[in-house]
Amino acid sequence: MLKRGRGIALSWYGTGYGNGFPDVSVATVELAENGEVLLRVGATEVGQGAKTIMPQVCAEVLGMHSDQVHMICEDTREFLDSGTAAASRQTYNTGNAVLKASESFKKALLEEARVNLKLNSTASLEVEDQKIWLPIFPSRQTTFGEIAKQLKSEGRVLAVTESFTAQTVGMDPETGEGVPYWPYTFNAYGTEVEVDTETGRVQVLQAWCVQDVGRAINPDLVEGQIDGGFVMGLGYTLYEDLGVKDGVIKNNKFAKYIIPTAMDIPAIHKYIVEDPENTAPYGAKGIGEPTMVPVAPAILNAIYDAIGVRIYTLPATPDVVLKAIVEDRKAKAAAKGAGANG
Repeated sequence: MLKRGRGIALSWYGTGYGNGFPDVSVATVELAENGEVLLRVGATEVGQGAKTIMPQVCAEVLGMHSDQVHMICEDTREFLDSGTAAASRQTYNTGNAVLKASESFKKALLEEARVNLKLNSTASLEVEDQKIWLPIFPSRQTTFGEIAKQLKSEGRVLAVTESFTAQTVGMDPETGEGVPYWPYTFNAYGTEVEVDTETGRVQVLQAWCVQDVGRAINPDLVEGQIDGGFVMGLGYTLYEDLGVKDGVIKNNKFAKYIIPTAMDIPAIHKYIVEDPENTAPYGAKGIGEPTMVPVAPAILNAIYDAIGVRIYTLPATPDVVLKAIVEDRKAKAAAKGAGANG
């Protein structure tokens, strides 16, 4: 018999290393000899979108298109450390370092323009599309390329480095007080499942993912993160089992280690909630791990809604679910028999 059920789960997640550990990111913005903008930052790209988000933050400050900012992040000889691509920290932590460096770079660039244009101050100067000009006297203008050429003739390089350290407070071991993480992200996920009570097979039919992102600098990347996080959570909940026994992995190949395929992915309805974080770059928070956290409880709650049986072992493979159903039937039958005898 096929039975359907729905379940929800809520979660909150602190980003960064946390608990008072120094969480430092560093970024450098530099004017290249050809007038291009170089962003040197150790925000490793592992598919989460660092190479998209970081240039966007820099470009927003400088009035450019993100394609005009060249990010260097692969060669550790070219930049200082920005910490790991972990703990959902890069958008917030390194994004803040990029924001600070870009703002300082802009200030230094305007000062160079002031000298080149023979102005009294940088007041009212505008920057857009690699040009700097004075709106009240438009003929007074220069370009990034012209400034770079002047710097080269003088044997100088315009490069600004800034760092950002997240604000966290270690937990007091006696009282438990502290602010171990900042900022936090929040979400609410719901799922609809179908359970075959004869085989124990669970199929997730639909999912609803409501995710707090602070501000979505790039909505497409946010939705991609939600999709990826949900699918990873789905695999963790229903399919993936290393089968470790005595320190040895039994399911050491994909023939035995089962992961979700395209046929197992439900319709995922995504809802982005924007509540800008005032300490974040343009209000944005990281949402790497948070998109996975509520998946398992939402699915398990839906299974319970469908068959009235709680599953406490993951992954909830058909044999696990069927065993729980059978044991529940036996327990109910025994209780019924005891009641009759009483």
